[in-house]
Amino acid sequence: MHATLPLMETSAFPAIRRNTLDTLQVNLGYKCNQSCLHCHVNAGPTRTEMMSRETLFEVIAFLKSAKISTLDLTGGAPELNPHFRLLVKAARDIGVRVMDRCNLTILHEPGQEDLADFLRDNTVDIVASLPCYLEDNVDKQRGKGVFDASIRALQLLNEKGYGLPGSPLKLSLVYNPQGPVLPPAQGPLQNDYRQHLGEKFGIQFSELFVLTNMPIQRFGSTLISRGQFTHYMDLLKNAYQPHNLDAVMCRSLLSVDYQGYVYDCDFNQMLGLPLTWKNKPRTHLRELINADLGGNPIVVKDHCYGCTAGQGSSCGGALAA
Repeated sequence: MHATLPLMETSAFPAIRRNTLDTLQVNLGYKCNQSCLHCHVNAGPTRTEMMSRETLFEVIAFLKSAKISTLDLTGGAPELNPHFRLLVKAARDIGVRVMDRCNLTILHEPGQEDLADFLRDNTVDIVASLPCYLEDNVDKQRGKGVFDASIRALQLLNEKGYGLPGSPLKLSLVYNPQGPVLPPAQGPLQNDYRQHLGEKFGIQFSELFVLTNMPIQRFGSTLISRGQFTHYMDLLKNAYQPHNLDAVMCRSLLSVDYQGYVYDCDFNQMLGLPLTWKNKPRTHLRELINADLGGNPIVVKDHCYGCTAGQGSSCGGALAA
């Protein structure tokens, strides 16, 4: 695995600061039933890092004290954490919206047979990765057979009421480019997804998120191996749009790793760039109970151009039309 941070240390990216915190994004562990080429977490079946029950209760305490409106659960496959359902129920009990970043194939894993029912019963928003609507492209990026398993999972979620017109059960799909290119415009691609998935498989969904691949971890290492890293970074920098700065996710989101340490975003977490707070080398979530992060400086490096290039990119898709 090639390290990409040393190639992004000297950055001309603009200084930015935090606004009001409303979203807590929690990584429940790096274990996953897939090993995707574009994964910026380097997650996979052999990873063993997992959030403990003790740390999970510290997350719940922070949700209450900070009056968080949205809990964004990620991994790996967050559902593989044995305490996943406990956290979902606790958050929903205090009125927090919960998003599950689901890879879809997890619904077919042993022990997860009732997962779709659990998510439905707790009105959990599902953000599901489907990097293309064509089988060959998905299997090339995520592994043989993943496309078919994903389609069956989407059909199951539709049966449970997810993604249907007028349904409170939100099903968002996520697109990633196949290589070192910027994603296409979100609106037209969403229409293509709707038409293809609807006509061929009878699948409906709420919306499509278009994300830029970040030059870190597995994807960044692949770029270095293929001699494409510098070209990709130049592409991101040359496509920089300053108006995207106002909407980048790090202004209102706090990222938490499986041990409970905090970062400005999930990408900084994967690069080992902790939140700047009181001159500490790193800060634990428990230390931020009742803290006001408004105006706190955000740690930036060259990978931040990935969020501000072109139409922009965040955990909620494109930032601009």
